[in-house]
Amino acid sequence: MQEVEWGKINMVEAEKRLLANALLDISNQRFVLLSEACIPLFNFSTIYTHLMNSTKNFVETYDQPGPVGRGRYHPRMSPTIKLPQWRKGSQWFEMDRDLALEVVSDQTYFSIFKKHCKGSCYADEHFLPTFVSMKFEKRNTGRTLTWVDWSKGGPHPTRYYRSDISMEFLKKLRSESSCEYNGEKTSVCHLFARKFTPHALSRLLIFAPKVMQFNH
Repeated sequence: MQEVEWGKINMVEAEKRLLANALLDISNQRFVLLSEACIPLFNFSTIYTHLMNSTKNFVETYDQPGPVGRGRYHPRMSPTIKLPQWRKGSQWFEMDRDLALEVVSDQTYFSIFKKHCKGSCYADEHFLPTFVSMKFEKRNTGRTLTWVDWSKGGPHPTRYYRSDISMEFLKKLRSESSCEYNGEKTSVCHLFARKFTPHALSRLLIFAPKVMQFNH
């Protein structure tokens, strides 16, 4: 085990180590990174089927002008990574085995990030989005499967406590979206959600069998 720090390049190194170890098991075909504050929005069989039948990966990538997007780019990353290619996105990803192998084996782009993405660059928000967008855009959806609420602003998303949990709230997270899945429109855009505190667990366990069809 190695200690990592929020926003530092060693977060990306940790993600690469997790993927490398998971790849050792040949039966692993899809890889999902979640935080301890994530919850599933559907039961296991639904999530498994959704991921295994997907023709694309789920790595969020977007171009964001301003200081917290393009402003984090270092000019010395050019010419390998140019400013118009710089992307941002959630670190909570889902990818297939082929892409996981590419991420683990890459040295070119990671070495550039390790050398130049320091301080307020926040490599975990930029390495995968930039790498995937540049190299494997056609195999990627450009979106994350993990729902989160950034509407209150600040460096961290909204936290949810026991009093926030209701059947109506969970149903909203499961269905009030619109996206594309394997070329078709769907309302199932998020399979997971964050950021839930341990205090929310008791109410989640009450509602999970009713809303998410979990077994009692």
